[in-house]
Amino acid sequence: MKEKRVLILHGLGGSDFPHWQANLARDLIEQNTPVSFPTLPNRDNPDLNEWKEFLKKEIEHFKPTIVVCHSLANLLWFHTCEELDIKLDKLMLVAPVRDKVLDDAPTFFPYSLPKDLKSVEVIMATSTNDPYITVEEAIRLSSKIRVGMKILEDAGHINAASGYGKLDCALEWLNRVDECEENR
Repeated sequence: MKEKRVLILHGLGGSDFPHWQANLARDLIEQNTPVSFPTLPNRDNPDLNEWKEFLKKEIEHFKPTIVVCHSLANLLWFHTCEELDIKLDKLMLVAPVRDKVLDDAPTFFPYSLPKDLKSVEVIMATSTNDPYITVEEAIRLSSKIRVGMKILEDAGHINAASGYGKLDCALEWLNRVDECEENR
């Protein structure tokens, strides 16, 4: 069995503690799973090309088997994944944003959807009241990229500001395959 290596990519402004991504990184470390949770360059005023180059170097160096994206990091993945020579075991897309320019990250827009997300298994999570994407927009997005989706009730942008300092279902999903393989 291939060693699980998890790369966690934050969105605009980062995912500092108590954000669920920071808690996920801690939980993975506690179970002795190799984790990379880098701070992307100029996280408050990002440039797509800077983030793409950083991501490519991090993937080459860390060699993840799983990638977890939040918010703007989903768009980073959409812009970059087809340029990568990689096949992940899992990809988690949490709280993607609609294709409408954000003043703090204009270089990420517009974005097109990749034909290959470069992962065996993909899940997307959204909220019924995310200010950056409606449920209807998220459903259309999940349909276009052909992935399953979990819809959280009144979870806002699924971040610390909306009460998500922990997202236990994320850790459970990341561990699910290992548990199934151990029971064979």
